[in-house]
Amino acid sequence: MGRLKRNVIPAIGHRPISAIEPMELVVMAKAIEERGAADIAKRSLQTTAQILRYAIAHGMISRNPAAEIRPSDILKPTRKKNLARINARELPALLRAIEVYQRTHTTRLAMKLMALTFVRTSELIGARWVEFDLESRRWNIPAGRMKMQTPHIVPLARQTHEVLELLRSITGHEELLFPGALNPKKSISNNTILGALKRMGYGGQMTCHGFRGLASTILHEQGYNHEHIELQLAHAPRNDVSAAYNHALYLEPRAKMMQVWADFLEQAQRGGKVISFRNHVA
Repeated sequence: MGRLKRNVIPAIGHRPISAIEPMELVVMAKAIEERGAADIAKRSLQTTAQILRYAIAHGMISRNPAAEIRPSDILKPTRKKNLARINARELPALLRAIEVYQRTHTTRLAMKLMALTFVRTSELIGARWVEFDLESRRWNIPAGRMKMQTPHIVPLARQTHEVLELLRSITGHEELLFPGALNPKKSISNNTILGALKRMGYGGQMTCHGFRGLASTILHEQGYNHEHIELQLAHAPRNDVSAAYNHALYLEPRAKMMQVWADFLEQAQRGGKVISFRNHVA
């Protein structure tokens, strides 16, 4: 609603909905873009299209002018921001640094879980114990906590299960896996992990999101099924129907992949070099 009030209503809010023309939407989007808010311009077009589609469904208008425009037709392409991350050869050193990190146990375990599960930062730091079925070795993240607003399943490898059992002995009495020091009802922040990486000498070289990119790159290079990797990363499916269905797809091969990934990380940390695991490709 805030985006509508700031960007859409001032531009076309005074117009009868049935009289809005495509060019008015073009002018609106370009004006937003010129403010340096390209992403807001794209989202404003998408929101307007949804409203007009609703109007058609309820007989208020017979034509959706936004359907005649694609953001890519009128807005300049935006460069995708590449978040800092180390390369595969640097991985063993990072894993060893995490293993001996002594500032706080919970932060060290958070980094270990980030590497093992490669979920998004918000999904990790906001995790609740109720989401975990440790007996079945599954982490069931509800839709409301996912970026794509669809549920997600993370199979838990043996090493991941061990980290969780250790963490449970520390924070298992709380609702959150990673409660804040001042307010246990709120989770630690993204800066907690970033700060730990910086203290280990990885400031500007590695981010929380970097664990996802690193896992994706290595698993693809080792020949793992692209769809299995994308599903485990919880990347956007094509539509809401497939999203609700896909979260539980290929659980068996994904569980095998996650176990081999955990074995790979364990051996890399212990051996000081990145090993190959092509023979385990699913």
